[in-house]
Amino acid sequence: MLPALLLTAALAQAQHDPLDDGFKQPLQHLEFNPNLDQREFERSTLNALNVYDPLESWNRRVYHFNYRFDEWLFLPLVNGYRYVTPDLVETGISNFFSNLGEVPALANSLLQLKGQRAMRTTARLLFNTTLGVAGLWDPASRMGLPKQSEDFGQTLGFYGLPAGPYLMLPLLGPSNLRDTGGLVVDFNIDSSVDLLNVATVSGNHPEVTLLKVTDERSTTHFRYGQLNSPFEYEKLRYFYTEARKLQIAE
Repeated sequence: MLPALLLTAALAQAQHDPLDDGFKQPLQHLEFNPNLDQREFERSTLNALNVYDPLESWNRRVYHFNYRFDEWLFLPLVNGYRYVTPDLVETGISNFFSNLGEVPALANSLLQLKGQRAMRTTARLLFNTTLGVAGLWDPASRMGLPKQSEDFGQTLGFYGLPAGPYLMLPLLGPSNLRDTGGLVVDFNIDSSVDLLNVATVSGNHPEVTLLKVTDERSTTHFRYGQLNSPFEYEKLRYFYTEARKLQIAE
């Protein structure tokens, strides 16, 4: 009788084991749609995997580092920031830094000869900096002028420069060789224009940079592990690659 009770208890514990993440046999319950064309399925699967990633071993290590950094430091910081900051103040801070980001967006719109987009970005920058009190409010969006992001990586892609190898950047997340170079150029544009003297102040007050980084992570909705998949690295790599193609083409 005792062995039977022990066996029953062991089975119950195994069924409710909190350490069982459900990924020990990820393909066990995989079901295929019988109406799906086999060639279409194979083509889509190969496209998802066929991303140029010669540094995959290193990228996976960086991906794991970002995952743990988020879990142990970044997200607790973001949650603490959200807890102590009133919603109105938090929104104002996000609007302020978003307004600063209009400067490289405007420069890249001009470099891509997107005249209409450049005029809209200019209007947003003027309205939000003046009527929005240095960008703390966003009256431009209420006027029908939504934010349109452009960066130097998109500019290089617009002129035909290939993406190059996929890169997982420490803390910054998914990128590629072209877009990583674009980040450097955008940073220099932002520093050179120095709208509202923020770049100069940030050099003397690192807490401003910390606030900006915290706000940017807070407004970035992606969380490592949220896809609940053992293939999250591949999915994230594919989504990023395809999203950049769409951004460049628009």
